[in-house]
Amino acid sequence: MKRRFLIGTGISAAALGLAGMMPRAARAFEVERSDAEWRAMLSPLEYKVMRRQGTERAFTSPLDKTYAKGTYHCRGCDLPLYSSKHKFDSGTGWPSFWKALPKAIGTMPDRTIWGVHTECHCRRCGSHLGHIFDDGPKPTGKRHCINGVSLVFKPA
Repeated sequence: MKRRFLIGTGISAAALGLAGMMPRAARAFEVERSDAEWRAMLSPLEYKVMRRQGTERAFTSPLDKTYAKGTYHCRGCDLPLYSSKHKFDSGTGWPSFWKALPKAIGTMPDRTIWGVHTECHCRRCGSHLGHIFDDGPKPTGKRHCINGVSLVFKPA
């Protein structure tokens, strides 16, 4: 009986972990596209990250080390999300910011086998951006750990 319980628990935990890779529940966003339209406009990696809540490999985004003045926009709908004034080097291998622009992002709990985290997404099209952690610099103490493939940098 104990073995069945452990196997069932392991399968359930794996399923919960994979739930993070499932499509976002049907919610209304200002910008809506069909799955075919998203696939046509995004690379396979961009689609995996933005539409299936995946993660790009650390230290692979050129935007991680971009520090020019400008604004980071959503790749899915071109909404301005982050200012270069709020970017910092977190050493994690992903572009990091201590705050988003006003009314740019939405958040929701992201429950995985590793716990509950705060997922952030574009408030206009729902594209997954990354996660927000409580280990950032002052004044907010937040670290918006963002997948570079979800962003487009526009110099000032």
